[in-house]
Amino acid sequence: MVTKKDIEKFLEPKKLAIAGVSRNPKKFGYVVYTELKKKGYEVYPVNPNTADIEGAACYNTVADLPQDVKHLLILTPKKDTDAVLRAAINKGITNIWVQQMSETEETMKIASEFHTEVILKKCIFMFAGPVHGVHKFHRTLAGIFGRLPK
Repeated sequence: MVTKKDIEKFLEPKKLAIAGVSRNPKKFGYVVYTELKKKGYEVYPVNPNTADIEGAACYNTVADLPQDVKHLLILTPKKDTDAVLRAAINKGITNIWVQQMSETEETMKIASEFHTEVILKKCIFMFAGPVHGVHKFHRTLAGIFGRLPK
């Protein structure tokens, strides 16, 4: 079970890679990337189909990330999630968040197999402050109904 402390530990350094960043401004992967940058995060985009996103170097794979990047947000389609998760574990990335709706039935099994803590079934926008708009509303509702991590 994910705790508030797990989420704080993931977000605290404000430095993370994002696998599944899109070049398309209408896609969720693009929105997350640009919003986290606006919120002051140092973000390393991962997308095998482009060399840069908005002028920033884009990494082809998780394996290509700098050694000091230890936090990874996975926003990939489900068909790619588990391969990215395995690559992250093999690289030694210790803090992994799989965006809700990106996980598969195997995702948690892989994490358990490799004794890796993974944040699952949570939306990064509900926790990476400041929280605004519909995400603030969802966070408030989750709090009212006791569904926020404790």
